[in-house]
Amino acid sequence: MSLLKEADRINFDRVRVVMEKVRKALWILKDKQIAVLGLAFKPETDDIREAPSIGVIRELLHEGARLRLYDPQAADNMKLLFPPEPGRVDYFASPYSAAEGANSILLLTEWDKLASLDLVKLKETMANPIVIDGRNIFSPDSLQKLGFEYYSIGRK
Repeated sequence: MSLLKEADRINFDRVRVVMEKVRKALWILKDKQIAVLGLAFKPETDDIREAPSIGVIRELLHEGARLRLYDPQAADNMKLLFPPEPGRVDYFASPYSAAEGANSILLLTEWDKLASLDLVKLKETMANPIVIDGRNIFSPDSLQKLGFEYYSIGRK
C-alpha cells in the first residue's frame, strides 16, 4: 500500500513542478492558449492511465487556460475525460495546428514525432514562442538560438 501512496505523491509532485514552470512562463493563465503536446503516459501508446497530463490539464482548466491538445494516439482516450469544448478544450490532428496562435507549448510525452518537429515552422505558427519541455527532449541552446523562450524540468 505504501508503494501506491509513493506513486501518487510522485505524480502529484510532477504536476506541481510542471505547473510552476507554466506559471513562471505565462504568469496569468486565464484565457491563455496553451498547446499541450503529448497526452499519453508514455510514447508509442494510447494509454493515459496515471498520465501526468491529466492532472496538468485539470489545473490549467481550473486556472482558466484555453487548451489546444495533440497526441498521435491518446487523444480519443483523453476526450473521454475532457470532452471537446470549442474555445476551451480543442483537439488537433497535428502539433502544428495545435500550436497555431498558442501563447506557449507544453510538451508532456516524449514522442519521436515531437522531438523531430520543424521548430522554425512551429515558431511561425505561435503567438508567443514559449516552450515548456516537461520531458527534456529539446536542446535548450538550439531553441534559444531560434528565439524561443525555453523552460525545462529538472535541468538548470
